[in-house]
Amino acid sequence: MNGYVYILLCSDGTYYTGSTINIEKRLKEHQYGIGSNYTKNRLPVELVYFEEYSRIDYAFYREKQIQGWSRKKKEALIEGRYEDLPKLSKKVWRKIIHPPDI
Repeated sequence: MNGYVYILLCSDGTYYTGSTINIEKRLKEHQYGIGSNYTKNRLPVELVYFEEYSRIDYAFYREKQIQGWSRKKKEALIEGRYEDLPKLSKKVWRKIIHPPDI
């Protein structure tokens, strides 16, 4: 069964990321205020991005990944600026351990 991950632009300018097995039905649910508590208070919503996967669990995993992204990184994805995605990732700071002076 196919799965979809999608991003909605809400009326307040925020983004909502979700996943489903039936994207048309899910979008209608969001528009009627029964899709999620988040979107029902931010209607209308507009589909701005989606990806299709061969399995719903793949789409769900991708949903969780995208939900952790910054707004700028989501916008790069929506706009197709894939080359910008790595530099918009959160920086990982690693402590460098120097050998003692001898």
